[in-house]
Amino acid sequence: MNVFYKAYCRCFQQVMRVVECFLPWGQCKQILSGAGSVKELPKFLKEQGFKSILIVTDGGLFKLGMADPILAACEAEGMKACCYHDVVPNPTIGNIEEGLAMYKENECDVIVALGGGSAMDCAKGIGARVACPKKSVPQMKGVVKIMLTGHHLPPLVAIPTTSGTGSEATLAAVISNPETHEKYPINDPFLIPRYVVMDPELTKSLPGHITSTTGVDALTHAVEAYIGSENTPATKRQAVEAIQLIHKYLKQAYDHGDDLEARNQMQKAAYLAGKAFTRAYVGYVHAVAHTLGGEYGVPHGLANAVILPYVLKAYGKSAHKKLAQLADAIELGGTTREEKANLFIKWIEDLNASMNIPTKIMSREGGPLIEEERLPRMIDHAFHEANPLYPCPQVWGKPELEKIYREIM
Repeated sequence: MNVFYKAYCRCFQQVMRVVECFLPWGQCKQILSGAGSVKELPKFLKEQGFKSILIVTDGGLFKLGMADPILAACEAEGMKACCYHDVVPNPTIGNIEEGLAMYKENECDVIVALGGGSAMDCAKGIGARVACPKKSVPQMKGVVKIMLTGHHLPPLVAIPTTSGTGSEATLAAVISNPETHEKYPINDPFLIPRYVVMDPELTKSLPGHITSTTGVDALTHAVEAYIGSENTPATKRQAVEAIQLIHKYLKQAYDHGDDLEARNQMQKAAYLAGKAFTRAYVGYVHAVAHTLGGEYGVPHGLANAVILPYVLKAYGKSAHKKLAQLADAIELGGTTREEKANLFIKWIEDLNASMNIPTKIMSREGGPLIEEERLPRMIDHAFHEANPLYPCPQVWGKPELEKIYREIM
């Protein structure tokens, strides 16, 4: 890659690091936690002065009755509530526009996201459209496009039903455009949810493959945040604590889904990892994973879990120091930086294997998923998502990204 472009990327990242010190970072004002806490939400919202709730979730969770306790509690509190339940795994612009119409029709004043990252991304997108009615979703792509308008979102409440995306703590909403096969983030401090509900009862019935891949999704957030160059003392602490919790509790939650302590600690880990990467950013793992979601609908957690070891190995010596520190944080042993870094990567590979996460991105038929004719477009999308924004250990060009794609194929 051109040395001048690398220098430009690093300068851009340093400028962003300074700018971030002056951004009005939204903070979660209240966390409701513990088994059954989701039922307390309507009463809490009524006490805050809200009158009409839009619940945003997906069809599967709606059919399972996940929204029923909230709807029943709203009725008991005399609050109005409606539910948009057509969110797809990679939420689209169409999802956002449909949810926006329901929000307006029911004169809502608060948005409740119930689900994983997809429901939260959609809810954030709806809130962004409420705040910026003259901007389309593609026009908000990128960084601080909402904040610059001076408009504030309606309050967002996040209720995670998985322990991985960390979207309940982040400033990002990732949206898919089916027309262009593009999947891109909207990043803005105003998108950070105001309230969070962590109820482990909502995660105890998760299938094993969802527990595993969302858990490694949280791990990816923490690792990419920690090894980047825009850390703060707070994001380092958050990332390390998240990794320690995942090291201790993810396999336990996978093996024993009804262990509420493990489930509760994994919710905490996902939240901490979300806080870490919303300030310190992610890296090339996410850039590649987003293209797999946009082109083929590959679940984000699965994509991150498969890609993470390949990217960490490709960074080589540039990541050894920080990976060695993470290896020490979970007491993996080793003597030299290189040995410790390799032990950390091997721990991830072994963890994936123990939970039946594949080492390649495959089609349902068991063959390669990525088609050669789509590969140049995917590489281009990943390159422009990551550069110049993501403060990775190395600045990669398209050849380095192509190598990762071909390894996971």
